[in-house]
Amino acid sequence: MGSNPISSTPRPDTKRCFIIAEAGTSHAGDLGHARELVDAAREAGADCVKFQAVYAEEILHPLTGTVELPTGRVPLYDRFLGLERDAAFYRAVKEHTERRGLVFLCTPFGIRSVALLEGLGVGAYKVASPELNHLPLLRSVAATGKPVYLSTGVSTLGDIERALQIVGRAATVMHCITAYPAPEEQYNLSVMPNLAAVLGVPVGLSDHSRDPLLVPCLAVALGATCVEKHLTLSRAAPGLDDPIALEPRGFREMAGAIRRAEVEGREATVRRLADGYGEARVRAVQGDGVKRLAQAELSNYGRTNRSIHARRAIARGELYSEENIAILRTEKVLRPGLDPGLYERLLGRRAALDVPSGEGITWEDF
Repeated sequence: MGSNPISSTPRPDTKRCFIIAEAGTSHAGDLGHARELVDAAREAGADCVKFQAVYAEEILHPLTGTVELPTGRVPLYDRFLGLERDAAFYRAVKEHTERRGLVFLCTPFGIRSVALLEGLGVGAYKVASPELNHLPLLRSVAATGKPVYLSTGVSTLGDIERALQIVGRAATVMHCITAYPAPEEQYNLSVMPNLAAVLGVPVGLSDHSRDPLLVPCLAVALGATCVEKHLTLSRAAPGLDDPIALEPRGFREMAGAIRRAEVEGREATVRRLADGYGEARVRAVQGDGVKRLAQAELSNYGRTNRSIHARRAIARGELYSEENIAILRTEKVLRPGLDPGLYERLLGRRAALDVPSGEGITWEDF
């Protein structure tokens, strides 16, 4: 596998699944640990290692408070602050990844992190599910002209279509459930070929389920052009996603099973999985193919994805501007705000009410 994500971006006529090891922030800001993750991904059969370019202010408001994650309740803004690293860190990780013969991929969360990644000369971008409705971010990524992987957890078909209108057709849509861990029986993998037909782009999988084989292999049987799965050196590590990630042995098992599924084809793979897991379990994972929010993410819609928030306290009569409003994740503490699609229309309007710092901007506020 070459080091250029543009040439290795999955296309509909590509039979080889592109396997992405999601290292995320499991490195905890330590360069040596990041290199170990790359080495582990290489040995486990990944084609690509994906990291996250974190700037806390691009993701959350400081008043978001504690957020329930697989590791327990976490003061997430403070944790993100501790994970911030400069361009030299990411450059060193990218260079090590490419020396190991893997593709370096990274997720930006705002305009600043896109600029950082452009400075590194990355060949493609990954947009996480909560940012699928962050329209200024999508425009910034689209302006680079590079391929984009779009995760689509906690999103509707309309959300996906709107994102594709911005980033264009050099995109791979990644079916996903935004829940940690994600219930395998809610994955509805039969929606993937339907999305590919309706949207006209390759469709892959971003998987947060526990089992290393069932969901990824069934997704490949149903046409997934790529599979992304979290990788950690140890599930006992304190990283944000470590408890639901695969350790190297499990990731290697998954990669081998994916390659086997590619050779076997759909019918043989589904039959083998049914023999091993039971027909009822396999049918449940396949679902009915209708695109909808999974039950596990219903309560997250409008909260873990983006909306418009007050950066600081805004007084009644004050003009809304880039200095006092931002497109942030609400999580489950602050009041959700308006859809990011209204951000530009809000600029220059006057606040009809006092808006507390951090709270979402609502229709009543202008």
